[in-house]
Amino acid sequence: MEEYSGGDYIVIKALENGVDIIGLTRGRDTKFHHTEHLEKGQVYMAQFTEITSAMKICGKAEIYTKHGKVVSE
Repeated sequence: MEEYSGGDYIVIKALENGVDIIGLTRGRDTKFHHTEHLEKGQVYMAQFTEITSAMKICGKAEIYTKHGKVVSE
């Protein structure tokens, strides 16, 4: 079994209505496992876990990580 050592958090702030966040699973077969929908101004805090290895963010948003800020368009 693969050892998990993650736990990093990210913060996503919607800059427009209809920003979607999709959580993707860890492991051999990557699958969608969770979705969130944000309206303008809403903020979502997420954590990478044993299940969540990646997140897809669709729409205009500010994403804050320990590495800095990214703006999606």
